[in-house]
Amino acid sequence: MTRRTDPLLVLIPLTVCVAVPLPARGVWLVGVEHVTGVVIGLMFFLYGARLSGAEVAEASRHWRLHGVVLATTFVLFPLLGLAVQLVPGGLLPREQALGVLFLCCLPSTVQAAVAFTSMAGGNVPAAICSAALSNMTGVVVTPVLTGVLMSAHGGVSLGAIGDVAVRLMLPFVLGQAVRRWIGGWVARHRALLSVVDRGSVVLVAYLGVGRGVVTGTWRMLSPGVLGVLVAVVVSLLALVLLTTATVPRRLGFGLGDRITMMFCGSNKSVATGLPMAGVLFADHGVGVLLPVLLYHMCQLVTCAWLATRLGHTGHERNRPGPPGVRGV
Repeated sequence: MTRRTDPLLVLIPLTVCVAVPLPARGVWLVGVEHVTGVVIGLMFFLYGARLSGAEVAEASRHWRLHGVVLATTFVLFPLLGLAVQLVPGGLLPREQALGVLFLCCLPSTVQAAVAFTSMAGGNVPAAICSAALSNMTGVVVTPVLTGVLMSAHGGVSLGAIGDVAVRLMLPFVLGQAVRRWIGGWVARHRALLSVVDRGSVVLVAYLGVGRGVVTGTWRMLSPGVLGVLVAVVVSLLALVLLTTATVPRRLGFGLGDRITMMFCGSNKSVATGLPMAGVLFADHGVGVLLPVLLYHMCQLVTCAWLATRLGHTGHERNRPGPPGVRGV
């Protein structure tokens, strides 16, 4: 049987092609941001309606999984960011090198990590808990790490914690509250959650690429420097994906948890990074933001392909075989 191509693998490149000549501006930007917020809120509401309270409670106690994700996000990544500072300035200008270090200090994204975990057949309740914990921890840890590692000064509004709670956790809690009435319907209409998952990724991709176009970030570097920066960003993502795919296996985690760690540990939040950068780097150019935007694009494309591949593999693994044949 021919493997069906996931629409997301077509939609993301198409979204980039639309966002470059037609980025969101003015009223259109406000509208797209509102729609994106609604779609993301709906996604978490549907997760809450689908998942049982026992599953969520169990996931919140999975401290080993959360510990690995936090260590990847706030220890491994910053160490890799420090290593990038050794690249000669002639290859990677200082401003972009600092941007890579700032990228490595960012928390995990919640929406994309959860969506990719769901698409790949991972532990969704654990992904919600782990990504939310990373994001909320990052509100405090990211500015501290950035200040210590980059000798920068600045702060970030603690209102970001409330923003995460209202936009992501509140819809999830509401979904849990009404699960007894709509949980069965949501379980029978999994295709709806799939559409919302992929729709949220596409909208976030459009906004992220569009921001780079509007600010002129994509045009500010020479092709040579841009090539080096792309190579650095791709290498970071590849190293972390490889680490989060192999280390949890050695630690004895099951496949569902390994998938969760892979996506929660490798994804970085552009939604958190851009507002923080506006405070922490007021005296720097927008070049500091370029690594964040580039990594954002790379993680969307790569993780969409990876989640699709893992999802198809899971379907094949769970499909009943001929009589007398056992799966491996």
